[in-house]
Amino acid sequence: MCILYFQVSQAQIYELGIFAGGSNFIGDIGATNYISPNQLAIGGIAKWNRSPRHSWRISVTYTDLTADDAKSDDPRRKQRGYEFNSTILEFSAGMEFNFFDFNLHIDEKMMTPYIYTGITTAYHENFYFNNGSSTSEDTKSWAYGIPLVLGIKAKLTEHLIFGLEVGARYTFSDELDGSKPDSEWLVDNNSFGNINNNDWYTFTGITVTYTFGRKPCYCNF
Repeated sequence: MCILYFQVSQAQIYELGIFAGGSNFIGDIGATNYISPNQLAIGGIAKWNRSPRHSWRISVTYTDLTADDAKSDDPRRKQRGYEFNSTILEFSAGMEFNFFDFNLHIDEKMMTPYIYTGITTAYHENFYFNNGSSTSEDTKSWAYGIPLVLGIKAKLTEHLIFGLEVGARYTFSDELDGSKPDSEWLVDNNSFGNINNNDWYTFTGITVTYTFGRKPCYCNF
């Protein structure tokens, strides 16, 4: 007597790659354009593709955030003349959802728009403004936030995927631009701007990832 078993082993397709592009800040200093890259942003990205429609994603991105009142359309900001430059290191994790099936198990060229969201945290320097000049507090903090990313990606070769994305980060902090000092004793006399609006920053750029992992295996016993 013979018994035939049919077993399907699901593939796990992973991606590793880089992000390169630009960043811009939206807050109480400088211009308020949402997509206006003015500093280099670079980082690494990893994905775990769980289905043709979604994947888990983590990333690390480094950039300088800079803003200058002289480049604002608001005459009050131009008259004030504040500016700052601060480095941040962002860690992000969440889910990427594809609008169309993006099945990496088949060797075909394909393309799809996608969205990504999750949680971010940015490690940044603390500073405040003293007589119009940014002054370091000699401390650093974590700014948590939510990424809102829209992009399009294409599989052009067997293992390489190219993408273009724009991602805004809404943070739960108003300290990235120095408008609200981190130190309690500085808050009353050195805060400015709209205390009801938290800081945003945006990454715009390209991703290039390399795919690897097991394709589906169908085995008979």
